[in-house]
Amino acid sequence: MTDADRLAQKRYFMIVGVNMLATAGAVLGLLVAGRSNSWEGSVLGGAILLSSLYFMAVVPRAMARRWRTPRP
Repeated sequence: MTDADRLAQKRYFMIVGVNMLATAGAVLGLLVAGRSNSWEGSVLGGAILLSSLYFMAVVPRAMARRWRTPRP
């Protein structure tokens, strides 16, 4: 495996890791909102959920765009 292949593999695993982290955050938000007895807890859980979904949609694409191979 060449150095370029190893770098691409590391970057791929970083993107997948970010997606997994964002998914875990969304699940945490659902748990906080679902188990809360007050409206403050529900709002906090909803905020965590929405921020995780935004993180899931934006960050991996930004990483892929930044690491894209330049066109010749």
